[in-house]
Amino acid sequence: MIKKTLLLLSIPISVVYFKAQDVSVITNTVDVYSGNPINGTAKYNSMAGSMGALGGDISSASVNPAGIGVFIASDVNLTLGINSNKNKTTFGGNSSNYTINKTDLNNSGGVLTINLGDTNSKWKFVNIGINYSTQSIDNYVESQGNQNIQIASTPTETINSSNYTLAGHWYDRYGDISKTSFTVGANYDNRLYFGVGLNFHNSYINQYDSANFGNGNSSIRFDKQFTDFEEKADGFSANIGVIAKLSNQFRVGAAIETPTWWNMDRYYNEYYLNDNYYDRFYEDRKLSTPMKASISAAFVPSKNFALNVDFIQGITKPKYKEYGDAEAELNDFFKETYKSSSEVRVGAEYRIMDFRLRGGYAYQGNSFDNMSTLSYNDNGSTSNQSYSNLFVGKRNIIGAGIGYDFKAFYIDASYQNITSTYSSPFLFGKLITTPEGTYSSGYYSPNGTELLSNAEAVSKVKSTRSNFFVTLGWKF
Repeated sequence: MIKKTLLLLSIPISVVYFKAQDVSVITNTVDVYSGNPINGTAKYNSMAGSMGALGGDISSASVNPAGIGVFIASDVNLTLGINSNKNKTTFGGNSSNYTINKTDLNNSGGVLTINLGDTNSKWKFVNIGINYSTQSIDNYVESQGNQNIQIASTPTETINSSNYTLAGHWYDRYGDISKTSFTVGANYDNRLYFGVGLNFHNSYINQYDSANFGNGNSSIRFDKQFTDFEEKADGFSANIGVIAKLSNQFRVGAAIETPTWWNMDRYYNEYYLNDNYYDRFYEDRKLSTPMKASISAAFVPSKNFALNVDFIQGITKPKYKEYGDAEAELNDFFKETYKSSSEVRVGAEYRIMDFRLRGGYAYQGNSFDNMSTLSYNDNGSTSNQSYSNLFVGKRNIIGAGIGYDFKAFYIDASYQNITSTYSSPFLFGKLITTPEGTYSSGYYSPNGTELLSNAEAVSKVKSTRSNFFVTLGWKF
């Protein structure tokens, strides 16, 4: 069945009134589709992705494709990742922890170098790079219940109103996102390096928004209207960049990346009050994520040490193609509250003969302004509260790694720690009346019971990702 649904919200002055798939849709738009993950080779990850003016690594093309032009030997590599994602969720004075562990082949790639030195031209190399990276986006956030929060069910002809007590809530997302990149880089006179890349993205998401409510001696599962939902998407982006060697010690780089243009196929449940429970519907969407620009600088005082700094800035906002009220309200929300986030990365490498030591740090700011919403207090009352980190939070990344160069072969290993803290809203649901009809964005049980709440419950989530990577490579 094909149907367009009203999904999101209206925005009066400073108060955001959430409606249907708001939290999951907004979070995935920023975190999954618009994200700038540091995911590549062990060397790249250990330096926190800071390679914009250094290049010489297949993953550096994600910041500046001119980094492929720095290669002087062909290279192929594989990277194995052991990834751990832990969420500590605090709500109503109670905490819960959940950890997801994954092991996967996170990155594979290669660069073919074409030496032009025999042509007596100032063009020294033309290089072709191909890279594939993949990352799990599994995420589970579970909030404990609060006996003071009670919601009355919607009465019908056959069901009288009854109070339900919040016994717990969870967001459960699983899936993956991948990118295949084709990059061409060139070396001019060993002073200027140019690059252009084409990137093909794919993603799969299955998202749940569910809660348990107590009624008498029983606990009943309720599902948010329009969930679970499943999205399969593919996208395209391009980037172009340049690196200039000002001297043997100093290099600068600059690059720009287009938006990623996503096409989404979406399947979701729509629930009914005391009826056939739910139907499954389909809709398609188109999303363009923010365009990004980066500037970089590197200091290389000797062959044994290199230091790089990158600054990455979003310069547009996420935008959905408007098929109806749902996409229009999403766009209004991002226009009102989204701010173009910036990111700073610093990375360094020190060489002791064939041994390498690496480290890095990255900081990414929040993507949203402060927002206010009607929220539950611990005693069950409600009040307007302001949040500086709703949906997503600031991100800190620390990387460290070692490597050894066996001349033809090399091995690198790295550890990466990513932390962020954010406020996670849930539970809101109301009736929405539009010229197209009346919609509900509440929670539903299998017997068709509906729960509507005019306030959000908001939990605090501390996310910690601990990742280990090992890269094996061959130069020829």
